[in-house]
Amino acid sequence: MTQYFLTMPHDSAEEPTMESMQEMDPAELEAVFAAVGAFNTALAESGALVTAGGLHPPSTAITVDATGDEPKRVPGPFVEAAEYVGGFWIIDVADEETALGWAERCSAALQSRIEVRALQEKPE
Repeated sequence: MTQYFLTMPHDSAEEPTMESMQEMDPAELEAVFAAVGAFNTALAESGALVTAGGLHPPSTAITVDATGDEPKRVPGPFVEAAEYVGGFWIIDVADEETALGWAERCSAALQSRIEVRALQEKPE
């Protein structure tokens, strides 16, 4: 089995939070939450779910660099980008095709693009 990292991109010009999502149409928001809940339940019941979570926006990040003489902690993300990872799932499935099938279901539930990447295998 291979583990895959499914990520949900967000536009860096926006930083959606639980508070800002309250500005959405309540029925639309409830429908998305229900669809994502059903997706997460199906994923867990299949045995493929390893873990999942949502991330706070990049503005809350702190980049740590301990490669020099003194460790540095710099507020903000380590890279400027047009998009950032807003949420993720790690799944353990038989092959890429299965991972892509789960990503399609996730994309439909969230009405968002989903990126799929395999995790590297552990060295022997």
